[in-house]
Amino acid sequence: MSVHLLPDALVTNLPKSVIIFGCGYIGTALAEVLLAAGVRVGALTRNVQKATRLRELGVHEVIVADLDSEAWHGQFTGAYESVVNCVSSAGGGIDGYRKSYLEGQRSILKWAKGRGIQSYLYTSSTSVYPQDGGVRVDETADIADAPLTGQVLCESERLLADAADTFGAWYVLRLAGIYGPRRHYLLDLLRAGESVIPGVGDYFLNLIHRDDVVTAICTALTCHPSSKSGIYNVSDDQPASKAELVAWLAKQLGQVPPLFDPEHVSPRLQRRGGRMPSRQISSSKFRETFRWSPQYEDFRAGYRDLLGIKKA
Repeated sequence: MSVHLLPDALVTNLPKSVIIFGCGYIGTALAEVLLAAGVRVGALTRNVQKATRLRELGVHEVIVADLDSEAWHGQFTGAYESVVNCVSSAGGGIDGYRKSYLEGQRSILKWAKGRGIQSYLYTSSTSVYPQDGGVRVDETADIADAPLTGQVLCESERLLADAADTFGAWYVLRLAGIYGPRRHYLLDLLRAGESVIPGVGDYFLNLIHRDDVVTAICTALTCHPSSKSGIYNVSDDQPASKAELVAWLAKQLGQVPPLFDPEHVSPRLQRRGGRMPSRQISSSKFRETFRWSPQYEDFRAGYRDLLGIKKA
């Protein structure tokens, strides 16, 4: 795995120790960056293969367990300054969401109580927002009509907020659509020669590169004042239509842009009601509060790196 190292100014202010719950795409990249910065890292994963990879990276404690259980609570021997919960769904539809996000959060919070945790960070998703119609969305947006999966995430966020007194600071990072190395579905379709893409391309995509998610997490972990606790959107702040992104990728590959077929909907979109909502996610609050900006300022910068194209 290739990840960008952190700036020296950020490294010097990181916690001495971090425990990561959920070591998938983001969690493993985060562990690698923290280890390179000299941070002692612990991790919990339900995947034996991922556990092996984490140990190879040098993670100090790796526990294989179901997050929603309490069987692992006594297995970690080290003390940790900060918690990062970046668990993903266990599968199995809405029940899997509740198992991973809600019951998993509940289990971590029970374990963390009384352990002197300075900061607790939870990666949620901008999918909690029900807004459509191309509107600009920030953290004040109404989420009362969030989709069912979004409601589970919102409830998980509330569990953390309700436990605020337990920690020096707490953060919910609502992440936009993540892309990066080995995670570029549309690019894969074009490389495979697909001439038709299911669905439509007229809605906004809100994106964030994997490496920028990692730096956003690390930036938050350097700050412990409770005044900065709260919910933050994290995106590159440069929404673009799906059609625009696909046309740009096709041009880089020297291909004719594929057509969109609204009569056919991918299984992923079927699970989301047949279409994606169109909205423009603002991450101004996180940028201004933490003086953070993404390395990849838009999808073009991120995909140029993935394609090995040097910016002119």
